[in-house]
Amino acid sequence: MKIYISADIEGVTGATSWSEAEKNHNDYGVFSDQMTKEVRAACEGAFAAGAKEVYVKDAHDSARNINMNGLPEYAVLQRGWAGNPMCMVSGLDESFDGALFIGYHSRGGSGDSPLAHTLDTNLEYIKINGRYASEFLINAYAAALYGVPVVFLSGDKGLTEEVNEVNKNIKTLAVKEGIGNSTINIHPDKAVRLIKEETESALKGDYSLSKITLPENFEIEIGYGRHQTAYRNSFYPGAYLASPKVINYSTKDYYEVLRLFHFLT
Repeated sequence: MKIYISADIEGVTGATSWSEAEKNHNDYGVFSDQMTKEVRAACEGAFAAGAKEVYVKDAHDSARNINMNGLPEYAVLQRGWAGNPMCMVSGLDESFDGALFIGYHSRGGSGDSPLAHTLDTNLEYIKINGRYASEFLINAYAAALYGVPVVFLSGDKGLTEEVNEVNKNIKTLAVKEGIGNSTINIHPDKAVRLIKEETESALKGDYSLSKITLPENFEIEIGYGRHQTAYRNSFYPGAYLASPKVINYSTKDYYEVLRLFHFLT
């Protein structure tokens, strides 16, 4: 079994403020450590379920948040950004049996987390076929390009509810709940234990039902915080300005959607 892990920080236990998610802030270290622990727990759960290879993508901000020394020896870690449209799931291909998303967070435009956003924090929202899109949905569709199911996700409660709407067979763990500018969290050690247990359980079960089927067409809407940005980006091939702060784009090829996001978000 070969398993892929994409990890973010805004959805790890306790993370509540942007200073806790960004390097060069005094309180960042606590949460990069927790991110490392939660990713290690997912690695250990996958290994206990029979995984022989575990590939980890650090997918937050600089993509240099996970402490390599905190991961098990059988895991490999991609740090930094390769610069390809797969972005947060760079390195994922059809050779993987399943994908895990750790530390993921609610979408831009939602009120489910003080750290809610989708891709660039300057965006107001992204919609795919009329549905507000989270980074989970964007990356789950990217996994579906290669026939790889998303087996397990940990993050905030609002996101886990969205995941269950997309595919109720994807196992989820809510480590916290956002209320206004606050979060209510389970104990960090409990989160680590549960991530390991839930990952192992999910991978030992029949997770073929957690595969997501790609839509036949993609209607994309990107809402920007500044009308100047929307105007400039409306000159991307195939994109057009739908309103002062919104561009639209249509395609049948999801990789072209990823390419659009790569250049315009």
